[in-house]
Amino acid sequence: MRITLRALRSRAAAVAVATAVVVAPSVLLATEARATVSGTVCYTALPSQAHDTLDLIDAGGPFPYSQDGVVFQNREGVLPSQSASYYHEYTVITPGSSTRGARRIVTGTKTAEDYYTADHYVTFRLVDFNC
Repeated sequence: MRITLRALRSRAAAVAVATAVVVAPSVLLATEARATVSGTVCYTALPSQAHDTLDLIDAGGPFPYSQDGVVFQNREGVLPSQSASYYHEYTVITPGSSTRGARRIVTGTKTAEDYYTADHYVTFRLVDFNC
C-alpha cells in the first residue's frame, strides 16, 4: 500500500482536528474551574450585604440560610492548606436573587481571616479590615 504525501498530510490534519475536538473542551473546563486567591479587598469596598454577613458572623447568627456556617472544604486547595474543619462559609445575600447567589464569605479560624468571593469560589480575596 502506497501512501502519498498528500494523503499523509490529510490524515495528520484529521487526527489533529479530532484531538482538538476531544481534548480542548476538557482543557478549557479545567482552566475555567481553576480558582485563585487574588490579593485583598478593603472592607470598605465590600458590598453592604457582606458587612451584614460579617456582623452576623461576629454575633454568632442567626443566619438567613441553613447552609451558613458549614465547613468549607477547600477541595481545590486555593486557600492556604489547613485542617478539614478550619474554614466555614456564609452567604452574602444578593439583592434580587431568588437563590443564595454566588457571593460568600469564607472564614478561617484565625481572627480577621475572612475571604470574599463574588463568583462562587472562582476567586477569593482576603478582607483587609484596615482600609
